[in-house]
Amino acid sequence: MAETVDELTVGYQDGGVETVKELDKKVLTKGAWATVIYRYQDWNRAKEEYGPDKYTIRRYQKRNGEYQQKSKFNISSKDQAKSIIAALEEWMDMDKD
Repeated sequence: MAETVDELTVGYQDGGVETVKELDKKVLTKGAWATVIYRYQDWNRAKEEYGPDKYTIRRYQKRNGEYQQKSKFNISSKDQAKSIIAALEEWMDMDKD
């Protein structure tokens, strides 16, 4: 497991194949609890290519010097991501009043 937030990843290899390819990550919070959002792609074995971009938000807790994943929320499509962004922007605009 990772000792620092920078070491955290969703990338995964299985039998020499990168089945989950991490494209980017943004650290939202650091500390005893860390929150990270990732952009990634899954390997499609049948088509032998990577699928569309996906997104996931992961929460980690640091215990005994290592980060352990405690929860995750998967954003399944660009449309769902855009809906989340729209809702957050609407709420942020409401706070300006």
